[in-house]
Amino acid sequence: MTRAGCAAATLIVTALATFAGASPAAAAATEAAEPGPVVVVGMTGLRWEDVGALTTPALWDLSRTGSVGTVAARSLNPFACPADGWLALSAGARAADLAAERYGDCRTLREPGADALVPGWADYVQSALEEDYDANLGVLGDAVAAGGVTATGIGAGAAIALADSGGRAVGVHQRRPFAVADLETAVRTALGTSALVVVDVGTVRDPGELTVDRVPSGLDADGDGQPDPGATPTLEPGESDDADLTAPDAVTEPTRSDQVRAVDARIAAVLDAVDRSGQDATVLVASLADSGTQPHLQLAAATGPSAVEGGAPFEQTLLESRSTRQPGYLMTTDLTPTILSALGIRDSAPEGVLVGSPVTTTAGPELASGRVAAMIDQDRHARAVRPLVGPFFTLLIAVNLVLYALVTLGLNGAVLANLSTGLNRVLPGRAGRAVARSLTSRPGVVLAGLRVAGVAVASIPVATFLANLTPWWRVQPPSYALTGLILAWIAVITGLALLPPWKSWLLGPVGVVAAVTAGVVAVDIGTGGRLQISALMGVQPLVGARFYGFNNQAFALFAAATLLLAVAVANSLVKRGRRARAVAVVAAIGIIATALDGLPGLGSDFGGPPALVPGFAVLGLLAAGVRLTWWRVLAVLSAGAAVVISFAVLDWLRPVDSRTHLGRFVQTVLDGGLVPVLTRKASQNVDILFGNPLTLLAIAGVALVVLVLGRPLRTLASAPDGGPFGWLSAGAPLTQLGTDAPMLRPGLTALAITLGIGFALNDSGVVIPAVGIAVVVPLLVAACAAWMLRVRPTR
Repeated sequence: MTRAGCAAATLIVTALATFAGASPAAAAATEAAEPGPVVVVGMTGLRWEDVGALTTPALWDLSRTGSVGTVAARSLNPFACPADGWLALSAGARAADLAAERYGDCRTLREPGADALVPGWADYVQSALEEDYDANLGVLGDAVAAGGVTATGIGAGAAIALADSGGRAVGVHQRRPFAVADLETAVRTALGTSALVVVDVGTVRDPGELTVDRVPSGLDADGDGQPDPGATPTLEPGESDDADLTAPDAVTEPTRSDQVRAVDARIAAVLDAVDRSGQDATVLVASLADSGTQPHLQLAAATGPSAVEGGAPFEQTLLESRSTRQPGYLMTTDLTPTILSALGIRDSAPEGVLVGSPVTTTAGPELASGRVAAMIDQDRHARAVRPLVGPFFTLLIAVNLVLYALVTLGLNGAVLANLSTGLNRVLPGRAGRAVARSLTSRPGVVLAGLRVAGVAVASIPVATFLANLTPWWRVQPPSYALTGLILAWIAVITGLALLPPWKSWLLGPVGVVAAVTAGVVAVDIGTGGRLQISALMGVQPLVGARFYGFNNQAFALFAAATLLLAVAVANSLVKRGRRARAVAVVAAIGIIATALDGLPGLGSDFGGPPALVPGFAVLGLLAAGVRLTWWRVLAVLSAGAAVVISFAVLDWLRPVDSRTHLGRFVQTVLDGGLVPVLTRKASQNVDILFGNPLTLLAIAGVALVVLVLGRPLRTLASAPDGGPFGWLSAGAPLTQLGTDAPMLRPGLTALAITLGIGFALNDSGVVIPAVGIAVVVPLLVAACAAWMLRVRPTR
């Protein structure tokens, strides 16, 4: 029911109650049930670290009485410009201005003219059409108009937020007054006539990052970058009509603290107007964009009644939404459904266009200072990990490549023989012979070291998650603390994997590392995914993508670990001829892994189940000794598709605001949006395939598995003395490895299927085989070293 309908219903009920002699208390209760207005206070570039008792008294008081959170303001670009944030509010989806000629330049927002047309709207529409996110600009304005809600916008950003699909601000639009007292008066007046009031209280920019003017759309038909003759852009008071529209604002640049104080004063005016209006208004305060090219988590706060029916009021709690499912984290796309829900016109927006969920509350620290400190800590954590992600993956690639080179070249008998000959020639006498002898005289020590190295390298990914158990980002410099924690966890996991109970088990170290990796990821996902937030291989809040469930990297680790765990457990059963039990173990692990990965509210992973089900099905068939045929392969692929479709349909049947991206994908398909989604995923895969360092790891790993363990393995397997690696295996033929570990080759087949399908079905899919290989290949090296140690004669 719209607010107008609610008001009419209230009047009728009150009149009937009076006519029937109802008590004044009952009438008052009925009147109290009438929802208050919604006030949206928007700005850009403001963070919780800017807030102080003396510098920002309004925000300081709001943090003590209301609910607080942070906003991931990421748009289509690495950073969000002011226009991007207001456009996201308009569309309820990611949107952005057209890219500027110079990186980092953001458009100065201008007030609409007499025709209420938002300056630059044609550029915004063009940008939305060129991107693959299908943003529908004007969703909020159209829904407000369709729902019969009276609205008032104050300021240039508010005009963008309340614009309809044609770019004209709905309701009443006012310029933001320069005097704070006048702003308070304007808001109080608006609250007397409007159910929705949106106020743009200003922009905070970093030093050297002032916004720049652009020629408003529609005033430059000839495309020369200057207004057409006779076309006059809308000017702010005090501006000249001969201003250079391509240069930064010709004013003395204010300090950041000056800008923050000005914004806080305007927020105080709006809050005072709400208080003096006497209405029980829901007030949403949010910073919608970054203050420069370095992204941050932005400030968010709310006060008043909940935006959802039956929800707790916004007071002394943390904010969250079902889009993030993380205490204190919001996205700009959550604000639009919050406004519509608070107004009671959620159904006025077309189904499927809103990607966010209404903002709600969750428990947080008891003291207000603790809640604000937690929000500052979230931003500090996100910023601390951001510059470390690239170097970490580069190092991970380098470590894996060194391990690959050591196995393929450093331990090859023929290569070592040539090296020994060369050393004998270079180093005279005993020195040359001693060095040459040391290379091959201690194969047991070499193999033991190789096993440790393989286990340690495979432990790196899960160690990056466990490092988040300790607040390393609070230490200076944080990179040192994080490095120390990761090394400590690697040592713990490696030591655990090489303990006597399973050290003597051929695939024991493999099983332990796989169990730890799968267990850590599973427990984290099951408890809300806290360890993934701002982890090196986890979720990056500043990117504003997925905050819960399985992202691509977590899925790759989990898929590889669960398959290797199944291989390790089933291997001994198959070797003893207990194939039925081996199949049961594989099936049990596969069912649990698939359910955790795909169920809405847990893993919520669309591309995971169709990759996991075929992998575990093939592994189960091979464990049972069943030969693979094309019909059987097709059957397991179909089973994977059926599972993910079932999960998605079940999610789609839930209420709109409770759906995960599984249910939203079903709605997208029903709305005819399947092709753009597939196009976007394919485009992202191609871009990353040729522009991401993880590609090097994937290529190196595939080359090792296919070339080093493929064709050479067939040649070496026929050698009765082990070929170039015979000095390590004491002459044992490599065919014996297949006998001692009968599930190893089926496991590699299942892994190839799962990682391959994962690559094909997911955006940024190249991450999946790359991360999977970073776990699988080192553990494979460790398993081969353990086997050679077993077959060597004891002395």
